[in-house]
Amino acid sequence: MVGCDGGIYETYDHAKTYHYKDNLPVTQFYKVSTDNAYPFYGVHGGTQDNLSLGGPSRTTSANGITNADWYVTSLGDGFETQVDQSNPDIIYAQSQYGGLVRFDRKSGEYLPIKPIEGENDEAYRWNWDAPLFISQFDNKRLYFGANKIFRTDDQGNSWKVISPDLSRQIDRNKMEVMGKIWSVDAIAKNQSTDIFGQTTSIAESKLDENIIWVGTDDGLIQLTTDGGKTWSKFDNLPGVPTMSYVHQIIASLHDKSTAYVCFNHHRYGDFKPYVLKTSDSGKSWKSIASDLPVRGSVYTIAEDHVDKDLLFAGTEFGCYFSSNGGAGWLKLGSGLPTVAVRDIEIQRRENDLVLATFGRGFYVLDDYTPLRHIKKDDLEKEAYIAPIKDALMYIPRLPLGLRDKGHLGSSFYNTPNPEMGAVITYYVKNDIKKLKDIRKEKEKTAYEKKEKVFYPTLDSLELEDKQTDPYLLLTIVDAKGNVVRHLKAPATKGIHRLTWDLRYAPADPVEGRYTPAPDQLFGAAPQGYLVMPGSYQVSLSSYHDGIIKQLAGPIPFNATLLPQASLPAKDLADNGAFYRLVSDMSKELSATNDLLEQIESRVKHAESAILDMPAPGADLLARTHDIRKAIIPIKTKLNGNETRAKREFETKPSINDRVYGIIYSVWNSTSEIPKTLKDAFGVAQKQYNEVFPVIRELDKKVAGIEAELNKNKAPYTPGRWPDKK
Repeated sequence: MVGCDGGIYETYDHAKTYHYKDNLPVTQFYKVSTDNAYPFYGVHGGTQDNLSLGGPSRTTSANGITNADWYVTSLGDGFETQVDQSNPDIIYAQSQYGGLVRFDRKSGEYLPIKPIEGENDEAYRWNWDAPLFISQFDNKRLYFGANKIFRTDDQGNSWKVISPDLSRQIDRNKMEVMGKIWSVDAIAKNQSTDIFGQTTSIAESKLDENIIWVGTDDGLIQLTTDGGKTWSKFDNLPGVPTMSYVHQIIASLHDKSTAYVCFNHHRYGDFKPYVLKTSDSGKSWKSIASDLPVRGSVYTIAEDHVDKDLLFAGTEFGCYFSSNGGAGWLKLGSGLPTVAVRDIEIQRRENDLVLATFGRGFYVLDDYTPLRHIKKDDLEKEAYIAPIKDALMYIPRLPLGLRDKGHLGSSFYNTPNPEMGAVITYYVKNDIKKLKDIRKEKEKTAYEKKEKVFYPTLDSLELEDKQTDPYLLLTIVDAKGNVVRHLKAPATKGIHRLTWDLRYAPADPVEGRYTPAPDQLFGAAPQGYLVMPGSYQVSLSSYHDGIIKQLAGPIPFNATLLPQASLPAKDLADNGAFYRLVSDMSKELSATNDLLEQIESRVKHAESAILDMPAPGADLLARTHDIRKAIIPIKTKLNGNETRAKREFETKPSINDRVYGIIYSVWNSTSEIPKTLKDAFGVAQKQYNEVFPVIRELDKKVAGIEAELNKNKAPYTPGRWPDKK
């Protein structure tokens, strides 16, 4: 077994051949960026010793995101990638020491576009992870950094230098290491030693294209406000050790005089967080590290594009956010392991927080806007629903034929996609407690205070035993105020998320609904039909001791159909009307099927009771026999000819075959309803209308037999009321 930057390899023939374990998400990403692809953006980044990569943030696949969804965008060690925001097929990716390529995803071609020194130029010094930035004003403009800053306005076909050497220009060979200057013959001298004295981070102001911030590996901040004609240098910033590595600098999206910078001094054995902010173009700086952990170097910082006070910081031990401009920080720990977060990207269209971790791949926090919207005052409310992002409607595809990993085995790698639907984020201030919970809390408090605790009365215990469980209820209505769905949730406090699948409730009977086990690849849990695209609202209520109380809402949102079908329905409203007809009939049909089974069971039990009653039974047995015979053709119409089917002869479709076959066919389709299915439904309706009154009549006949059983003092049969006047 060999462990390395790429993961784990296994050999059985003394290293002649290797098996790569491709199901371990342990990628070391230095940087992350996103494109603007629709409907789902791509995530790009560079890996330690394993190329630069790109892949989807999510897909429409029910099988999730697989290794096959990813593609290589450059060779070597991978670092900063930038993508044309108007064309996700144009990707600028790089390897170590400025090995920049323009990758055309459509053709698969790599074109090296690294700036090359002129005849009389000094050699450029490139960082292992050279800074690269695509302009927010022009997709053809990029900034690229060595010890000088380069700019292209033609997608890398040509470059111009827009700065002098921005480093301290210190000769690394004259720097003491471990107390002395080492000989040129020292082991790995100038081989494993970083080239020193170059830029590490570039930031362009979104509010002024002439404002560019630059950081260096030797502790300098450089600023130009005229597009590179002149530069101002900032050194020895307050509280920051000299020569600290500038890991990232960003320009504020809200104020052109504001910038944020994080220094990283871990190479000197200093693991403190250094995060600074300037609000006056560098004239003064203040620390906003505040209560970030004292041990946990900061690598990256990001600013929300709507709320200037909402900040994110990536550290050696996880990701933190601040809703007050850095005055206080909270850890984003739910679902994110303790891992080095090396870079943060905000996908502004989707409001997603995307992290590059050094060892656990990429992480995405989908729609972090509740962090933007939920304020302190909201947390004092009884409950709160955050604004809801518009939901995309689509039918998840099954490229593997079955769900999860299909037949490809446990070693096949996939990561689940977010559920399709409207994501509802809500907050509840307090748990809804049952009487038993309240009593136990009081007892615990009394024990802690060494007070007497009295055994509860039997009356109070009986109330506890018979009390029903409380729950939360989210009610969704359409634009006309019609109730579309009720969603039940635990009655617990805190911030929660729930996804509505944009469907009506299943039409299946509430008892005995099938839920497949995680490793059960065939069959599916029941689901209702898709709602129509449009506007909806959701409200939050509590259910406690039989009383419904509204807590929050209504909050509006929209559902939009993803236009991915080759043959979409001409009029989805017609589809919706047909869905309703089929759903309503399936409810009637499932009830009728069950009632017919009950009739058959009641007749069977009646026959047993007739034999045990103290009275003659010949007449009643004849009547039960007639009912049994009458049930046979009804069951054939409902379920098909069992005699033919079990011997594998061709059989005509039954009423159930037609209706449930239609549900199977159209519940997961946005195409126009085929005429064949509409005709089949018409046949099912006609046949059902013929058998229904016959079944009702049989029910009356069974009731008549049961009345005779009561009269003749027969033993009890299930479903029969005693003749009590």
